[in-house]
Amino acid sequence: MRFNYMVMALVCLMATTMVAGTSLNLRPIIGILSQPTNGEMASFGDQYIAASYVKWIESAGARVVPIFFDSDAATVKSLLSQINGVVFPGGGVDLAAQPAYTDTLKLIWQTVLASNQNGGFFPLWGTCMGFQQLCMLAGDDFNILTGFNSENYTVPINMTAAASSSTLFSLASPEIMSALANQPITMNNHMYGVSPAAYQQNSDLNSFFEVLSTNVDRDGLTFLSTIEAKNYPIYGTQWHPEKPLFEWWDEEVMNHSYDSILANQYTALFFVNQARNNNNKFTYPAQESTSLIYNFTPVYSFDIAPDFEQVYYFNNGTNPC
Repeated sequence: MRFNYMVMALVCLMATTMVAGTSLNLRPIIGILSQPTNGEMASFGDQYIAASYVKWIESAGARVVPIFFDSDAATVKSLLSQINGVVFPGGGVDLAAQPAYTDTLKLIWQTVLASNQNGGFFPLWGTCMGFQQLCMLAGDDFNILTGFNSENYTVPINMTAAASSSTLFSLASPEIMSALANQPITMNNHMYGVSPAAYQQNSDLNSFFEVLSTNVDRDGLTFLSTIEAKNYPIYGTQWHPEKPLFEWWDEEVMNHSYDSILANQYTALFFVNQARNNNNKFTYPAQESTSLIYNFTPVYSFDIAPDFEQVYYFNNGTNPC
């Protein structure tokens, strides 16, 4: 029976209606934004992408290019015009202390919005810190976060009435929806988040995003945990769908059960399928080849950063730029 549900989920994803006037892009490429290293990680390079985000995308049938946070605006815009979606990953960037990162974050947001507003279809996903950044950008408020006691915290999600008719969840099988709602399979690892009160009080934010789920932290405080834009293919989870699939530190409470893998894997299948509706492509095959993350080698990083099994480091004097 479980196998039948998985088949059902995959069939639903493949049967997603195409955007009017487009043909499916069966070679999607997703950009993942890098972030600055700190501490011991800095000895390996000045920026990084956790390999689990790359694997999450690749496992759903897409390729990955890194978007270097310190690239100039022209380079970022050129890259965005040739790829099919972007991921803002989790991490721990102090936006006030990292102006280059913050400028690139804002530029990607503005470019994605402009593309969608002008008749294009450009999907964007944010996980954990990336989720928070989506809320900051949509709400035009970089002080919208409040503290929560929700690090290393795996729980079911509390779905809102909007979840069943949402774009993000409406293609999920009944088994996936049941697992998300009833089993501890969504891994949270954040100290900050967005409260329902902050969401309600910010008209820019609540007019842009629909809340699909919330959660309650260890202290009984409620935070938003899943969102999707009302008019654009932009999605966010405060929880980490990549971790149960690809991270293995036994001090983190990740659920590696069949149901957890099925539900968390669904998010990648969904997002990559969205990217197939974007027909951007690289102008030159050689440029595509040199841009792919295949040009870099991940480092086994458990001793340095045990919450990541592998990390891609950049600008370390050995990797190509």
